[in-house]
Amino acid sequence: MFKTTLFILLPGYNKCVARNFGYDSVVCECNSTYCDSIGSVSLPPLGQFSSYLSNIAGSRLEASQGEVRANSTGERLRLTIVPYQKYQKTRGFGGAMTDAAAINILSLSAGAQEQLLRQYFSSEGIGYSVVRVPMASCDFSTRLYTYADTPGDYDLHNFTLAPEDINMKIPLLQRAQALSPRPLSLLASAWSAPAWMKTNGALTGKGSLKGQPGGKEHKTWAQYYVRFLEEYAKYNLTFWALTTGNEPSAGMMTNYSFQALGFTPEEQRDWVSLDLGPALHASSYPHTHILILDDSRILLPHWAKVVLSDIHAGRYIHGVAVHWYLDSVVPPDISLGTTHDLYPEYYLFGTEACAGWNPLNKGVMLGSWDRAEQYAHDIIEDLNHYVVGWTDWNLALDPNGGPNWVKNLVDSPVIVDATRDVFYKQPSFYSMAHFSKFLWEGSQRVGVSASGETHLEFSAFIRPDGSLVLIILNRSSSDILFEVWDPPVGYIPSTAPAHSLLTLAWKRQ
Repeated sequence: MFKTTLFILLPGYNKCVARNFGYDSVVCECNSTYCDSIGSVSLPPLGQFSSYLSNIAGSRLEASQGEVRANSTGERLRLTIVPYQKYQKTRGFGGAMTDAAAINILSLSAGAQEQLLRQYFSSEGIGYSVVRVPMASCDFSTRLYTYADTPGDYDLHNFTLAPEDINMKIPLLQRAQALSPRPLSLLASAWSAPAWMKTNGALTGKGSLKGQPGGKEHKTWAQYYVRFLEEYAKYNLTFWALTTGNEPSAGMMTNYSFQALGFTPEEQRDWVSLDLGPALHASSYPHTHILILDDSRILLPHWAKVVLSDIHAGRYIHGVAVHWYLDSVVPPDISLGTTHDLYPEYYLFGTEACAGWNPLNKGVMLGSWDRAEQYAHDIIEDLNHYVVGWTDWNLALDPNGGPNWVKNLVDSPVIVDATRDVFYKQPSFYSMAHFSKFLWEGSQRVGVSASGETHLEFSAFIRPDGSLVLIILNRSSSDILFEVWDPPVGYIPSTAPAHSLLTLAWKRQ
């Protein structure tokens, strides 16, 4: 009874319209007039805490409140907040505005488009603040193109944005920015240079830039980035950061099936120091961050050592971008942890992740809780190893997991069914929300210690306003009772149900 009453007390809370498609949990269906929403979140007064629960049984950011206690409940498992152990500050969470995402969002009616964008970007939504923008085509495009496909155009006289940018991505980014209470952090990544600049003469397959860093192809490719920033700025869209290029290892693979541009770490180091760094520094956008790697963490710490040990390259670089693929086979401490320990002045940032990429388990699974847990596990593991933000891949896909010109179909937190003018919010959407909604930019990770062995995974942050957020994942099939001890505040009794994600938040002053 208590929880039912509580729903009524929460302004802006709309309940999930659940639909089951035969997987282990449900999606929430939204249309042009209705979508579940948690609304704007404000914390109760000192001495109380808020709790937000999502689980396999169908709870989706279910809100409740409780009293902080003066004395321990005597629960066997205690999580103690250690506020003087201070780590990295967060930058933000988000997803990618690919051609495919834009096509899917725009396939909905005007009202449903607005609902979808609100879900991600508005203050009643889940607070996305990062949007990754592919520079020209990638596999999630319907055709192959770059912005400078005229052979021999070293001065980029014919550089021009594509219809995909002008008619789809840019208007949607402008609408997302208008809905967002804070400036969005836009992040640009290129998949391939124009074919005429490359050793293989094609956008796909094994190939890199012709010549050497410092040569005309490398200089033109650096200038291409500047031109991209200039063109988007005409639409009042400025970029927080750019990466040195999506998955440079892909362009080193024979017969790679879609757009790629190969770099070794040595080539990337020299291209940044001789071409990209100076070009950006001399442009109107010298404050745009450069992130290296933009590939799987299996390449760390080696890649970082090669590039960041060079003083000429290092002075232009702000961070290291990582993708989540292969994370399960690469321990975070020897990759992320070692990189942070060696180069603490450079931040680590997650720039791509999606479920359904593995050939054994491919495409869309409507209602998969297991995939939500994969997201939450990876985000917590990354946050606990100095990563400052985490970016999902396509913001929206169709029920097949496309469009994708090479049929590299994957999953997304939002699946659009244009035939019914609806979209489904997957469990992974709520997985993202447990972080993006609560971890504002500038939230600082602090220590948490468990009193004993536990299946729970967790990470704690003190937000800029001094409040504390603790995110807890239970991937086990049993409910786990525990208490949280925050010494200046008191004891918080709680339960993490089987297969659940829990965000606890409370004021400390």
